[in-house]
Amino acid sequence: MNMPISLEQLSKIRGLSLDELRIRGRQRLSRLSDRFLRARAEEMSDEELYREFNPVWRDGTGEGTADLLRYRLRAKNRRFLPSLEQRRAIVEMMNRRFPTEHDAIIASAEKALTGRLSLLGHANLDFGAPPDSPIDWHLDPVSGNRAPVSHWSKLHPLDPLSGGDPKVVWELNRHAHFITLGQAYWLTADNRFAEGFVDQVSAWIDANPVGMGINWASSLEVAFRSIAWLWALHLCIDSRELTPDFVARLLKSLIEHGRHIEKYLSYYFSPNTHLTGEALGLFYLGLALPELSRAKGWRSLGLEILLDQARKQIRDDGVYFEQSSYYHRYTTDIYTHLFALTRANDITMERESETMLWQKLESLLDHLMWITRPDGSSPLFGDDDGGRLVKLDPTRSGARANDFRDTLAIGSAILKRGDWKYVAGDAPAEMLWLLGPEGIACYDRLRADAHREVAQAFTASGYFVMRDGWRADSSFVLVDCGPHGSERGCGHAHSDALSIEFASGGVTWIVDPGTFVYAADLKTRNEFRSTAAHNTVVVDDQPQSIPATAFAWRTAAKCRLREFIEHSDAIFFQGSHNGYERLNDPVTHTRSVLFVKPDAQNNLPAYLIVRDQFAARAHHRYSIRYHLTPDCGVRAGGGHVEARHVNGSALTIRVISETDINTEITANVTEGWVSTCYAQFAPAPVAVFEAECAGQHEFLTLIFPGALDQIADMEKQILRQWSCSADPSAARNLQNARLKQ
Repeated sequence: MNMPISLEQLSKIRGLSLDELRIRGRQRLSRLSDRFLRARAEEMSDEELYREFNPVWRDGTGEGTADLLRYRLRAKNRRFLPSLEQRRAIVEMMNRRFPTEHDAIIASAEKALTGRLSLLGHANLDFGAPPDSPIDWHLDPVSGNRAPVSHWSKLHPLDPLSGGDPKVVWELNRHAHFITLGQAYWLTADNRFAEGFVDQVSAWIDANPVGMGINWASSLEVAFRSIAWLWALHLCIDSRELTPDFVARLLKSLIEHGRHIEKYLSYYFSPNTHLTGEALGLFYLGLALPELSRAKGWRSLGLEILLDQARKQIRDDGVYFEQSSYYHRYTTDIYTHLFALTRANDITMERESETMLWQKLESLLDHLMWITRPDGSSPLFGDDDGGRLVKLDPTRSGARANDFRDTLAIGSAILKRGDWKYVAGDAPAEMLWLLGPEGIACYDRLRADAHREVAQAFTASGYFVMRDGWRADSSFVLVDCGPHGSERGCGHAHSDALSIEFASGGVTWIVDPGTFVYAADLKTRNEFRSTAAHNTVVVDDQPQSIPATAFAWRTAAKCRLREFIEHSDAIFFQGSHNGYERLNDPVTHTRSVLFVKPDAQNNLPAYLIVRDQFAARAHHRYSIRYHLTPDCGVRAGGGHVEARHVNGSALTIRVISETDINTEITANVTEGWVSTCYAQFAPAPVAVFEAECAGQHEFLTLIFPGALDQIADMEKQILRQWSCSADPSAARNLQNARLKQ
């Protein structure tokens, strides 16, 4: 019986373009066809595999075609990635220059052989021990739930496990640990690691018939798995464990992977990193396996999509359009791999496209440089899914998941930017595996020079960065005044309008709490992406933007930049948002941030003054919130909060009423959370300043790197400098508040 179409569904259909209707219709028919005609179909036969080869590479009988490919894969001059031709040099450099990473690779590979893996923020997950395999490919060991082996189109896209976290299962089945097994084989020449790769791939193919189960439900996961298999195949190809029969079976599955990606590209389902990741998977397959008749088409289609999406997904200021620093890093990795692959394989493009690709990659990396904090970590604004395109260094995970400097360093080696190198620091081991010893040599020759500017406006995306330098002991401010995610869905956005981050003297103090979890726990997900979980102001206990589902929003605040200007002694920002104009009595929030540069003459460090102005008529409750790093202890008193870092340094936050010094402001410390890696969090203090008032009102917050008694001693100097850099009336009100106290 056919269900009637609702008015909402009809409205959505009317809003679709002809091209979207055509593609969605074609994919729907393909799903139905695959479900009923190909479900649990037998594996590709040898004869079918033979027909998949370009006629130039067929041997005439079909019996030795896969073995011919195996022979060609072992050729030392086969071009794919330069690093994969230089085993001896890479092993020598890993032993000499990267001993910690060398040992970590081998230790991780040993655990992978037994089915114990560290994924996302989870350590030493045990995926069970089914017959003939150490790994249950459908198990989420955190919840104990197991995905059914039904046709992928029957599974709920956000809850294919019917409880539990599908991201854990998907992360396992990206098979990043296959690359680790291949690396360990290179480093040790121990065939156990190649044997582990062969056994686990074979077990996976047995347990995951084409199109059946959770591991075919996302084309992005299929693409990332294809890339991992290609890396592992090339790393292990000269092992005796990779027999002709195994290579043939692996090749058949890779062809099925490519077909699936091509058929179910996320043109309209998730036209974001899903689509670019899928396109890169096709590009990898086409480059790595040129003997296949489909190779040229996959390579061309992948490149076409990646070039087209670079124009759409990377804003004019170089920031990824979903307003997420982690997905910005994903996108940078995707285009870094594309750039490295096209250069290594002499892929020709139109001059305009080549120039555009260079400029987009450069702008992506520029943004990564600017948002790198003095301690080397990066803010996690927007969603963080914890994954990587490929994992070439096991030490860059878990607690270090918010350190993006390896991506920045690799970009520096490719595009030869010394200012990126200055921020990125030493060459990472990942650079060696991706670019080879010559990439390391190029990086070593590059002169590291600090960037000259200290203020940067990413106007299209609405991120504003203020610094007092680029040293490890510098100060850093990030202000968010941009769109609420991408125009389509805002799936990875957070309710964080006018939120700030602050680091001083190399200590990161005020932070974005991150993400922690996706659809597996909707209540916690909404808490982490709420306004209360960001360094901004909550009005009447309401969020600026209201979530609808795990990846959609019912309402979205719109930000407006008013001013961003650098003075000789300070940097000034002002912006507003309309998220609270939906209230019965509309409230417009305007925030001004003054970053005062260090004053050596008066012995003043860099500090912040934040002014929050509210245009309203009626009575409202205001809650100004600052989320502090887990590495500090905090105490509240009067109208201030004092934090002490584990290294002994201090930070004081004071809030006063500019409008009426008699307005009562309470200062409290509550417990919050900070997640620097998906599925991992730590308790952290939140400084909360609350007040109730009617009509127009303004609050002034002083954020000063020092203890309260130090501020009292220096306050006259601070006020004098503030009065020269900003509105003198604010200085007078701060002085009045001090006299009152």
